[in-house]
Amino acid sequence: MDVHGGYGLALVSVWTGLVVWSNGDRFWWCAGRDTRRHRPIYASHRASEPEQAAGRIARHYARLRTQHPYPHPRPLRADPI
Repeated sequence: MDVHGGYGLALVSVWTGLVVWSNGDRFWWCAGRDTRRHRPIYASHRASEPEQAAGRIARHYARLRTQHPYPHPRPLRADPI
């Protein structure tokens, strides 16, 4: 997880395809894609309700985890001499 801030926004990179950002009033995240228009679909929630926002983001995170499971690291191979 990465956290970044600046220009009045805070961004949290949660998972592949899930970045949540906030300006203190709302949380936003990409909830999917409109394949017909080739554009992202954004979801948002009031920052005054962080538990509800966290629940929505957690459910989206769980869906993304099934689509993009964490890759198992490959064993390192020794360089040939």
